[in-house]
Amino acid sequence: MDIVVVLGMLMFGGFFALILLGGCFTVVAQGTVIVLTRFGKFARVQRAGLNFKLPIIEGAAKRLSLQNQSVELVFQAITFDQANVHFKAMLLYSVLNSEEDTILNVAFKFVDERSFMVALTRSVEGSVRAFVATKKQSEILALRREIIDSVKDQLDHALASWGYHLIDLQINDIGFDEEISRSMAKVVASSNLKAAAENEGQALLITKTKGAEAEGNAIKIAAEAERQAAQLRGQGIALFRAEVAKGMTEAAAEMAKANLDVSFILFSMWTESIKHFAEFGKGNILFLDGSPENMQDTMKHMMGMARIPVAPLPPKTPGHGA
Repeated sequence: MDIVVVLGMLMFGGFFALILLGGCFTVVAQGTVIVLTRFGKFARVQRAGLNFKLPIIEGAAKRLSLQNQSVELVFQAITFDQANVHFKAMLLYSVLNSEEDTILNVAFKFVDERSFMVALTRSVEGSVRAFVATKKQSEILALRREIIDSVKDQLDHALASWGYHLIDLQINDIGFDEEISRSMAKVVASSNLKAAAENEGQALLITKTKGAEAEGNAIKIAAEAERQAAQLRGQGIALFRAEVAKGMTEAAAEMAKANLDVSFILFSMWTESIKHFAEFGKGNILFLDGSPENMQDTMKHMMGMARIPVAPLPPKTPGHGA
């Protein structure tokens, strides 16, 4: 009986020793630290890996993550002109560093994690509301980056005193009340219509201006072409007359050398003209005075044009005409 009791006590003692031995070692995951207290007072920090602790005497007060953490925020603010602005944001934060003083702040600054989250979210919301309260509703949508920078500037010092660091603040959505959204949509639509009308007017003005310029250029080109054509026609007529005069002069000189009356040339031209009128007149009526006196006057004018001395025509017998 005594042997059985002794064996039982030995077995119990061995089992208790195994429990104590197992409680002496703790495995801490990567990115995590454990804050140990000894009789309720901070003792030390256990970091990633296999750690030793005194069983019963030392206990884990808190297990803290050194990794980045995020939280989503939904809140509203009021602008300077009393418009409600609805925000949806994402907050990214982490423990400032792994130093012991920082770990102590994170572990013992707040009663629990929930209290810290309330302080963090309310601080962010307060900073955003303070910034928005100085701006008008029409400015808010364009100030997303400025809002983020303002919040970070105000929170960095407070979070550092708590042992945390604000990595990033993303404002994912900025919205307004339905009535304000509708009025803003109308303003944007009217602005777009105004811009479209202005662009259309400018395009029509440019089209008409270019059309007028093109028409003016066409008139100028046509006028210049007409001027050049008239000039060329005049030059052609002048050359024709010069050649006629030259030919008549040469013919008169040849006839003078042959002792012939040069007025015969003009008489021949006269008769050829009458023949041409008769052949190609197309029914037109031409009245020509064929009397000797009128022919004499005509011959004088033609000889004057050709600068040929006029010789009197031979008299015609009565009853004959040209």
